[in-house]
Amino acid sequence: MNVPAWIWAATIVGIVGLLVFDLVFHVRKAHTPTLRESATWTGIYMSLAVAFGIAVFAFGGRKMGTEFFAGWLTELALSVDNLFVFLIIMSTFRVPRADQQKALLFGIVFSLIARGGFIFLGAALINRWAWVFYLFGLFLIITAGKLLRPEGEDAHAAQEGLMVRLARRLFHTSPDFDGDRIRTTVDGRRMFTPMILVMAALGLTDLMFALDSIPAIFGLTQNTFIVFTATAFSLMGLRQMYFLIDGLLDRLIYLGYGLAAILGFIGVKLILHALHENNVPFINDGNPVSVVEVSIELSLAVIISVLAVTVVASLLSPAGRAQDAVTSARHHAEQYLDTTYETDVDERRKIYASLEGELEAIKKLPEKYRDRIRDQDDLMDLIRRALALREERVAARDAGNAPPP
Repeated sequence: MNVPAWIWAATIVGIVGLLVFDLVFHVRKAHTPTLRESATWTGIYMSLAVAFGIAVFAFGGRKMGTEFFAGWLTELALSVDNLFVFLIIMSTFRVPRADQQKALLFGIVFSLIARGGFIFLGAALINRWAWVFYLFGLFLIITAGKLLRPEGEDAHAAQEGLMVRLARRLFHTSPDFDGDRIRTTVDGRRMFTPMILVMAALGLTDLMFALDSIPAIFGLTQNTFIVFTATAFSLMGLRQMYFLIDGLLDRLIYLGYGLAAILGFIGVKLILHALHENNVPFINDGNPVSVVEVSIELSLAVIISVLAVTVVASLLSPAGRAQDAVTSARHHAEQYLDTTYETDVDERRKIYASLEGELEAIKKLPEKYRDRIRDQDDLMDLIRRALALREERVAARDAGNAPPP
């Protein structure tokens, strides 16, 4: 189905309008979003995506509507997995929490532009050479195989180390942040702040993400409008989701396996479609191969089922609870010790309260998990230092020599 130009224009204007609204009303003033604010706006953006999908169903038909929801859910799952990397980049550059929103919004805008380019390039390739489906399918199957390898935070950090190094080489910056500003003045000289490094790292990483996500969604639909809108809506609200599920990310220990299953499934679907449309001379003498093609309805059912099983299994798993408690305790201990990460007193209290809650959760874990945690000397040292700093601040407050910790 060809989508009229005016619908394309209206959709793009609507997406740009949402981004401008986000910038003017949420990001322009640096602050740490509350859980309620993040949850509210994540829900709003999710509702907008669902409403758009229903409109596609109503005006574009069942096939287009199903393709949109399948594509949006797949891209959303990939985007959530990418938030791990965003966390690592923010931690690597020690970005103050209140100043992270602008960098995240830049990453989303850059990703929309970059993926838009990849989408139209991919559509042109598919329209001209049907054998491109073979390449996309093989690439997704290989990617799925890589996701099946045991991964943790260290694997994500190693994956993005190159991007961080490239960003540092691209720009010479001031030694410290100046709020969320990109430019500052140091000793009378105008120069970039480290915020430009964060944005560059996010932008370079987004280019890598597109290599996975674009072939995946083309495996579900070749309608360029659906590919573009599903991708766009999966990115809209990602900034708010970052703050909402910061602590939940490490709990989703089986997300990688779920994504591997989805990407592998889509890869097989692409190869079956390529065989059905085959014109490669050395395959069946250049003639189409009679194979069963996977319907978009089955694809949507598989995607929803895999994501549901992945999330539920992760949330119920004792190993997931252990990893969540350990990783969260590590993050919050580091954040509490780093006085530049969060300067707001109330937010620092919340960070310490979270750390206390995680330590209580660790105490309730089965003995085998507690033993593994005690063997992590670096983690135990971080926790001891955070507790000692808290005691020092409480003592200083009680003596009237310092503000509340």
